[in-house]
Amino acid sequence: MSSDPWGRVDETGTVYVRTDGGEQVVGSWQAGTPEEALAYFERKYEGLVVEIDLLEKRVKTTDLSAKDAQAAIDHLRVQVSEHHAVGDLAALGRRLDALVATVDQRREERKVQRAKQHDEARKAKEELVAEAEELARSDQWRSAGERLRALVDTWKGLPRLDRKSDDELWHRFSHARSAFSKRRKAHFASLDAQREEARKAKEALVAEAESLSHSTDWGATAARYRELMADWKAAGRAQREAEDGLWNRFRGAQDVFFAARGEAFAERDAEQTENLKLKEELAAEAEQLVPVTDLKAARAAFRGINERWEAIGHVPRDARAKVEGRMHTVERALQESEETEWRRTNPEARARAAGLTGQLQAAVDKLRDQIDTARAAGNNARADKLTRELEGRQALLDQALKGLQEFGG
Repeated sequence: MSSDPWGRVDETGTVYVRTDGGEQVVGSWQAGTPEEALAYFERKYEGLVVEIDLLEKRVKTTDLSAKDAQAAIDHLRVQVSEHHAVGDLAALGRRLDALVATVDQRREERKVQRAKQHDEARKAKEELVAEAEELARSDQWRSAGERLRALVDTWKGLPRLDRKSDDELWHRFSHARSAFSKRRKAHFASLDAQREEARKAKEALVAEAESLSHSTDWGATAARYRELMADWKAAGRAQREAEDGLWNRFRGAQDVFFAARGEAFAERDAEQTENLKLKEELAAEAEQLVPVTDLKAARAAFRGINERWEAIGHVPRDARAKVEGRMHTVERALQESEETEWRRTNPEARARAAGLTGQLQAAVDKLRDQIDTARAAGNNARADKLTRELEGRQALLDQALKGLQEFGG
């Protein structure tokens, strides 16, 4: 018979293991010595120790699921409880019990962690839904569309919730995206319609602009081009592929017209510059008639100058007032000379002037006599009053006499 602290082999070859509940039969050994029998079952015990060591390490250092860990514990517990090894089986049992506690703790920790992850995922998805619903009302079509696509990618990266909650949040999220897409589609459909209307309007403007490009009615056509440009701006933009082509045609038609007008104006300016030179020479010739010494000859000379003036044509607008003003000055001088001559030679005017002068002279003489009489009578107040009246009549008489002198009187 052979034994050690944890087992023994009796004379029949039966192997026993010592446990807290007494000896338990491990098995029968007939192939060798009792020592070999104990060594064999001790190695089986060591094998169990190794397996439990590995399981403890996996539980502590890997993400072994609680289910798989419990299955491994149960498997080892069966081997320990069936007493097929010689060693401290109670110690192995305690280690397995400790593993069960560890696995249970891990299970609770993971349960708490899953609950936390679930809450975080719910919160994250609710935030995604809220942002998507806000974006659904946006008119920033490009940026909002890009953001919604990014939200979808974020959603896919989040863990699923319970089916009901996940479906409800996804329904809101999907509805927001659909609402945005529907509004964007309607917006661009309306925009396309507006651009088509703009294209038609601009084609009509181009047609008119091209029809005017060879006009020589410079003022009216230039004004119409300005109106067409205002209409072009008010029409809005056409489709991009049509806008540039229409604009090039529209601008090209204007360029043809304004280039022709520029050439015509250049020729006109050259002609008007020469006209100005000729009119300045005529104005200088007319100015030689002033002061007027022979009215008849001066008037005849001015008519001749004026006939040549009218035959010359237009001068530059900015010089017109000055050169015409010189002629008008000479013309006014001739008119004043005519008026002076007419007053001097008009018999009726001379008679009226002489009559007025006589009346004023008589009134002055009468006032002087009245003043002398008043002073002789000592009535100085009346004399002073009459003197002031005399001053006024004397001034009128002086003017009348000057006018009468103009008639040679």
